[in-house]
Amino acid sequence: MQAREDMNEHPKPPFPKQQQPMPGRTAEMRPAPDHGERSYRGCGRLSGKKAIITGADSGIGRAVAIAYAREGADVLIAYLNEHEDAQATQRLVEEAGRKAILVPGDIQSAKHCRDIVEKAVSEFGGIDILVNNAAHQATFKSIDDITDEEWELTFRVNIHAMFYLTKAAVPHMKSGSAIINTASINADAPNPTLLAYATTKGAIQNFTAGLAQLLGEKGIRANAVAPGPIWTPLIPSTMPEEAVANFGKSVPMKRAGQPAELATAYVMLADPLSSYVSGATIAVTGGKPIL
Repeated sequence: MQAREDMNEHPKPPFPKQQQPMPGRTAEMRPAPDHGERSYRGCGRLSGKKAIITGADSGIGRAVAIAYAREGADVLIAYLNEHEDAQATQRLVEEAGRKAILVPGDIQSAKHCRDIVEKAVSEFGGIDILVNNAAHQATFKSIDDITDEEWELTFRVNIHAMFYLTKAAVPHMKSGSAIINTASINADAPNPTLLAYATTKGAIQNFTAGLAQLLGEKGIRANAVAPGPIWTPLIPSTMPEEAVANFGKSVPMKRAGQPAELATAYVMLADPLSSYVSGATIAVTGGKPIL
C-alpha cells in the first residue's frame, strides 16, 4: 500500500456541517472518504481466499473489500440496502480481478445470516475469512431518550448477527481460517452519548476473546480491530452537525482516520502468516491508547 508519508495530508476538522438519514451514503460526504481506491497495492497475501464482509458497501467494509481483493481474495459483500454504494464496492473488487457477490438484507434476521453463509459456500466453495463489520449506532444525550426498541436493535445488529454469522460459518472453515470482528475504541473509552453502541462494542471484545479460545483447537483464529474515529457514512447519519464538523479532533493526531488506514490491520489478521495471532484486539485510534 502506497500510503501518504505525511499524516498531515489527510483531511482534518473542521469538516463542513452535514447530516444524512440513516444509514448514510458515501457520495454525499464532504470530504469524500478514502477507501484506498488509488493507494492500495496488494502482493498476494490472501491469494485464493474466500471472504465474507458485512457492511462492505461503504466505510471500513469497503476499504477491507478493496484490500482483500487486491491481495487475491474473492469477496461476498453483505449490506442492508445501500445498493449504489454496494455496486461501487463490487466494481472495485471486480477491477482487481476477483469475484464479488452482493447480498443485501437485514442481518438482524438469523435466517438471513445463515443465507449469507450459504451463498458464500455455493458461490465460492468455502469460507476462509469472516469479517463481522456491520454495525448500528445512534446518539442520545439522555438514557431516557433510548427506547427499548433502539436498545434491542443495537444488540441485534451488533451482537446477535455476529453470533449467527459465526455459528453458521465455522462448520465451513478449515484450519487456518480467520474471523475478524470490528470492535471500537468505545469498548474501552465509552462515549456516553453512544451508550448502546459502546456497550455492544465491549461485548464484541469479550466475544472475540472467548471465541479465540473456543476455536483454538480447530485452528481457526478470532481477532478484533478497534477503530477510533473513522470518517464513514455512519458519522453524518448518526451524529449532530457540530459533532460531525469536529469529528476526530479529540485524538492525538487531531483528525479522523480514513477507512483506508484500517485496511492493513484487517489484512494482517487474515494473513496465514499471522498464524499465532488470536484473541487479540488491534487498536487503530490515531494515537489514543486503549486499555
